[in-house]
Amino acid sequence: MNERDGSAADGRAGQQPGGPWSPWQPGGGTRPRDGWPGRARAWRQDPRGWLRGPRAHGPLRRGREDRLAGGVAAGLAARTGIDVTVIRLVFVLATLVSVGAAVYVLAWLLVPMAGEDSNIAVKAVADRRGVALAAGLASLLVLVLVIASALGASWFSGTAWPLIIAVPGLALIWRNAPADEQEMMRQLTEPLRGMAARRKRSRRWLRASAAILLLIAGLAALISGHHGPVDLVRPLGGVLLVIAGIVLILGPWWLRIARDLVVERQARARAEERADIAARVHDSVLQTLALIQRRAENPQQVIQLARAQERELRSWLFDGRAPGSLDGQVATFAAGVRLIQQDVEAQHGVAVEAVTVGDCELDDNLSALLAAAREATVNAVKWSGASVVSVFAEVEPAEVSLFVRDRGRGFDPAAVPDDRKGLAESVRARMARRGGSATIRSVQGEGTEVSLTMPRSAGQRQPSRA
Repeated sequence: MNERDGSAADGRAGQQPGGPWSPWQPGGGTRPRDGWPGRARAWRQDPRGWLRGPRAHGPLRRGREDRLAGGVAAGLAARTGIDVTVIRLVFVLATLVSVGAAVYVLAWLLVPMAGEDSNIAVKAVADRRGVALAAGLASLLVLVLVIASALGASWFSGTAWPLIIAVPGLALIWRNAPADEQEMMRQLTEPLRGMAARRKRSRRWLRASAAILLLIAGLAALISGHHGPVDLVRPLGGVLLVIAGIVLILGPWWLRIARDLVVERQARARAEERADIAARVHDSVLQTLALIQRRAENPQQVIQLARAQERELRSWLFDGRAPGSLDGQVATFAAGVRLIQQDVEAQHGVAVEAVTVGDCELDDNLSALLAAAREATVNAVKWSGASVVSVFAEVEPAEVSLFVRDRGRGFDPAAVPDDRKGLAESVRARMARRGGSATIRSVQGEGTEVSLTMPRSAGQRQPSRA
């Protein structure tokens, strides 16, 4: 061996013989990858060993240790004895040429992980939302390929159809994979997600650029000549591309507006529900407590009031029948007025004269009108000092009016303290929530009149005269 050969031999011998980084060490070795636990790279002692190696026995399983994504290549390497790098290169080349991605995703779905008996597809079948998402993605991709074919981009439609299998399959895998695989996928996509978070402005420009390209392509397809039977499909593709460009530009704005509207509607519904509960509590519990204070010298009446209020609260909590509600007790408006008259006279011992002209069936709006009328009548009985309170109601084709009058001491509506919510919430606000109105006229020393008006629903325009 000459000097050059000896130097070369010395150089080969100096490449860390037997060390963990040497691909030529006797018996092979392992090259670790920092930050990727369980993903060591196995190296054999001879390049000829890349093609053949020991085979694993038993059914095919995805590899858990030496995996980069789903462990499909590692499982095939362990089962066939072919080096995992060769199998990965085959998958990459097959993806660039044709069906590599689709085959890999299907194997990821259907082949169980090493040490497990069931695959991801078994769990994915029971995931209705995941199946719906996969079907939607597949439909969208089919539409894109159809448009591409209509526009003459046969090269795209010929090579991109495996995405119809790969993309929905990845969606199912993302939702139904075991926890360790989901964590691995999050680690793989973390750089992309971090880049998207740091480049939000660039993402806007990218969306705008894509939308402009879609608009240009759509307009070009619309204004181009159409002669052959295949070219007749191009206008449809052009229209779809223009629509896609418009949606891509205005879609985020539309979604933000829709989200704001939903949030506002939910907040309004919660506020109305709180106001309705407060009004019902005021009409029942607070009114009963006020009566108990005024009749503290009569223990028997106090016990009766407390028991009646307990029954109302139990009915509200367990049966869903709110205090003061007329649901299930009366079916017509006139019957509701008579029931208010009887209840107020029985609870407060003050005469209530009620007159009703016309009648109609109860609905939600008229039930709210009766609840406001009940509160106005109770206020008149408690605070006016009058010996008689008059209630007059009239059912007309377009609206229903009700008046509560007393000849008592009267009051100044502007001087009512803010903490007194009887008129503000139980009368005015309750009527306003249903589209009605409430007017209060009072003169000190002469009495008070509360005027309530509620429009009738379209199905109740013809009253039956009593």
